[in-house]
Amino acid sequence: MSEETRRRAARIAAPLVFLLAVTVAVVLVRAGLRAPEDEPASTAPPAAVAPETVVVGEGDTLVSIAERQGTTVAELRRLNPGIDPVQLEPGQRLRVR
Repeated sequence: MSEETRRRAARIAAPLVFLLAVTVAVVLVRAGLRAPEDEPASTAPPAAVAPETVVVGEGDTLVSIAERQGTTVAELRRLNPGIDPVQLEPGQRLRVR
């Protein structure tokens, strides 16, 4: 290759290489700034959730409370080990979560 051919190739290739480098840099910066859509925006750990409780009403049973709260009787008994499922009293608080 002659010197003239090399200069001509460099005059064409240099702007193309520069354009390619700028394009790659822009894509990388934009990808870094964009939050992933499947992850929450915050990376803070979730706050501890206080246990939810319900107040037993007149005529409530563990079955009716479990159905309303979207849980099971077994889960209610696990969360409330000291309750007597046969003698629920109105006003009594039960942990449901």
